[in-house]
Amino acid sequence: MPNPKRRHSKKRTSTRRAHDALKQPGLSECPNCHEPKVPHRVCPHCGQYKGREVVEVVAE
Repeated sequence: MPNPKRRHSKKRTSTRRAHDALKQPGLSECPNCHEPKVPHRVCPHCGQYKGREVVEVVAE
């Protein structure tokens, strides 16, 4: 296993980790029930995708 020959500075470490933060998922509004949903996915609230009912949602 290769080991670092010299210690990395704090700046170099934090520069590398600058893109490691979690990003918030992009949400869009369901045209049927107006709840937030992930784009290009079936709405988990009403079960519709592109105007058709794809998944039958059980009322809880």
